[in-house]
Amino acid sequence: MKRGPKETAESARRLSRRAVLLGTAQLGLVGVLGARMATLQVDQADEFRMLAEENRINIGLIPPARGLIYDINGVVLADNEQHYTITMTREGAGDVDEVLARLNRLIAIDPEQLEKAREELKARSAFVPVTVAERVSWEDISRVTVNAPALPGVVAELGRSRHYPQGTDMAHVVGYVGPVSDFDLSRIDDQDPLLQIPRFQIGKTMVENNLERDLRGSAGTKRVEVNAAGRVMRELDRVEGTPGADVQLTVDARLQNYIQARLSGESAAAIVMDVTNGDLKGIGSAPTYDPNVFVQGISVALWDELNERDIDAKLHRRPLAAKTVQGTYPPGSTFKMVTALAALEDGQVTADETIRCVGHSDVFDVRFHCWKRSGHGNMDLNNSLKQSCDVYYYDIAQRVGIDKIAAMGRKLGLGERHDLPMSAVRSGIMPDKVWKQETRGEEWRVGDTVNASIGQGYVATSPLQLAVMTARIATGKAVKPRLVKSIGGVEQPSGEGESLGLNENNLRRIRRAMFDVVNNNRGTAYRSRIAEERFKMAGKTGTSQVRRITAEERERGVTRNEDLPWNRRDHALYVAFAPMDNPKYAVAVVVEHGGGGSTAAAPIARDVLLQALYEGTPPLEAYPSAMRGRIAEQQRRLSAMIRDIQPGRTADQA
Repeated sequence: MKRGPKETAESARRLSRRAVLLGTAQLGLVGVLGARMATLQVDQADEFRMLAEENRINIGLIPPARGLIYDINGVVLADNEQHYTITMTREGAGDVDEVLARLNRLIAIDPEQLEKAREELKARSAFVPVTVAERVSWEDISRVTVNAPALPGVVAELGRSRHYPQGTDMAHVVGYVGPVSDFDLSRIDDQDPLLQIPRFQIGKTMVENNLERDLRGSAGTKRVEVNAAGRVMRELDRVEGTPGADVQLTVDARLQNYIQARLSGESAAAIVMDVTNGDLKGIGSAPTYDPNVFVQGISVALWDELNERDIDAKLHRRPLAAKTVQGTYPPGSTFKMVTALAALEDGQVTADETIRCVGHSDVFDVRFHCWKRSGHGNMDLNNSLKQSCDVYYYDIAQRVGIDKIAAMGRKLGLGERHDLPMSAVRSGIMPDKVWKQETRGEEWRVGDTVNASIGQGYVATSPLQLAVMTARIATGKAVKPRLVKSIGGVEQPSGEGESLGLNENNLRRIRRAMFDVVNNNRGTAYRSRIAEERFKMAGKTGTSQVRRITAEERERGVTRNEDLPWNRRDHALYVAFAPMDNPKYAVAVVVEHGGGGSTAAAPIARDVLLQALYEGTPPLEAYPSAMRGRIAEQQRRLSAMIRDIQPGRTADQA
């Protein structure tokens, strides 16, 4: 229906009013929004800029649990203890000095530790947490938590720290961890962000250091919401890291405990090695130390004490040194098997040939003396080892020459750095003509060969190498030492070696002579024999000089060891394997400045071997009847130092 002019005009007026009202409302809304935007952008700009910058989601690292270390029977050698720590971030604290002062009023913090934390807070990035106090009691943690609003940037955390339940027994095998230092960061090529966490513990020595990557694991992460004051409001999510791999060693904690007790009071080393597979069952070094004192960082005073800096150098016994692998010594007469085997294999001597000993041997214009001044008379191979005649070896060494002697020494494991996860493993010296020319710039002389034939001169060996040498003589195989049985449950390669390629008849002659050294009444180690028939051992004594004996002293009589200062006395050595007919273990013992090998080293080796063979304290019947009273007293004395360490239990639980 068609509208009239009047109706059309009325409709237009209504539409115009609505448009005006709607436009006015829209303008009002835009004005309100504009005013609010102006307030936010101008009047409150600084406040919101601060909130935007300081309210953030922080991502932190979660240190993984370090892998545990066990002995061959599952006894824990290194574990992790939970403890409380207090950390602080510089950006969260604001006024660091003020917050530290408040914290120190709540809980007692060592002044040295407080100053160290203050320096680290200045040096580290503002968001990196710095440890202020460690091993804090639950009461202190409670006080800190209650006063959290007054302690911005301060966080109480549950952490882990390394602990060595076996204490001093395993110090020279397992080693210890300590806080990562700038020196550590400078010497290792490792980009793991875990190393940037202050006080993060890494392996410093021995197994802890050499298997660091396996034991460390990988970091986890956590995301936390932090407010404008720097305080953690909530944890948004957490991804746990991968724990480090557990490591099982070949060492028997009970045998190791006995070795350390038996070496007590000496400066010495002893190694027990399974000749069938190379497993090291005991690796004792004395004196020793407690690795737990290094975990949180050792004081200067204790470091000086362990280094014996205030003690007369004549009594310096180096408690921090693992003498089993780091100490090298002239092997003395324990080297005579090397010279004998070299001569036998080269056909320069037969087992029945005799050489007359008159107490010395003249080589050109130099006189080389036998230890027995009056001489031994006619000596064959067996008697030369049994009575340890020096002249016999002077003679055969000149026939065979140093190069072939050195080659035999290397075949038996001397002059070689054996691959073990221990610190500063020494290769020793197995000298020959090339070695002297390269290292000394001099030609090799016949006199050098004569000295080397009895393990003196330039020859230097470690107790580990002597144990390997003995194991190879006992088996005729290239047995290699093994310390790690498994990593993360994965079995490590055995040390059982291939045949050395030596004539078995020659090896049997050497073994028989070593047997007579101990079990014949004219043998140098007869007083240290084993009475139990099934465990009879074969061995060789050694005494190595650490000073030169002049002609004048020989004329008036050589000074007895006990009359000399400790550091000028001879080293005492002994090597052995047992049982003779079916060898199981080889042992090497070195007693620094102990005097004679037969009196100082052989008794220790016998006791250690019996402890290994019996898997515990041997019965008195294992010893010769004349010794049983003294051995009974020794066992009573040692019982106070020997712990009842059961498989699968820690020493703390025993």
